[in-house]
Amino acid sequence: MSYTVEERGNPNSLSYRLFFKNAEGKYISPFHDIPMYADESQNIFHVVVEVPRWTNAKMEIATKDILNPIKQDVKKGKLRYVANVFPHKGYIWNYGAIPQTWEDPAHKDKDTDCCGDNDPIDVCEIGSKVCSRGEVIKVKVLGVLAMIDEGETDWKVIAINVEDPEANALNNISDVQRLKPGYLEATVDWFRRYKVPDGKPENRFAFNDEFKDKDFAIEVIKSTHSFWKALVNQKANAGELNCKNTCVSASDSPFCCSVDEAKAAVSETCPCGKEESIPSSVDKWFYYEKK
Repeated sequence: MSYTVEERGNPNSLSYRLFFKNAEGKYISPFHDIPMYADESQNIFHVVVEVPRWTNAKMEIATKDILNPIKQDVKKGKLRYVANVFPHKGYIWNYGAIPQTWEDPAHKDKDTDCCGDNDPIDVCEIGSKVCSRGEVIKVKVLGVLAMIDEGETDWKVIAINVEDPEANALNNISDVQRLKPGYLEATVDWFRRYKVPDGKPENRFAFNDEFKDKDFAIEVIKSTHSFWKALVNQKANAGELNCKNTCVSASDSPFCCSVDEAKAAVSETCPCGKEESIPSSVDKWFYYEKK
């Protein structure tokens, strides 16, 4: 299955949206309509790339908007960018999410003793290619980091694009440690400190800051898939989440989005326009002493 994206609004502005279409040209939700598995027999997963490596704009699947387009996170009315905390520049991996997963905020994880963060599960793709925003890639899962973000469980799956030249050599988290020395330590450092420039405390992690292996990660992903199933089958409280989809729910479901409704939702947004400038402050490097 192949997917394409359609830009709406002005890039680098509050109006910008990235909508998804399937191979038939039908608008879809990247949260709900793209299958979690690319190949279940081989444990190959789909990942929706939200943020290409080395970039700073905090783009994410808009879980509360109809059709869940990718848009930039907003804080106090301004577009949100992650700071460059020395020695890092922007995101140090291709960052995205596995579709058809959900970290249930009503479920307290037995390992972290914290509830989910109400989002699809996050992925750090560590291959050599810088992906494009909205690209849907197939990945091998290698491990997972359990970040605790403001009292919520926020899993960070480590994975590699199956098309990467090193994919055959990377099969578990220990292979990353061996073949990409320093990368996992840099990943922990990045997640620990990236919110400090915004005046927030350092994040913490379960399991003494250590990564869990591939098998553990896959079980975590499967559990978030089961939470998602409960969500779209109306067995879990959706809250403000928009569960409208064009491919998953039956026609008599309140979550079913017709072709006409989907087209109308997209047409209500602004046409793609001129790219706006990125603030010069985004290139600043932020220094502070590690604790």
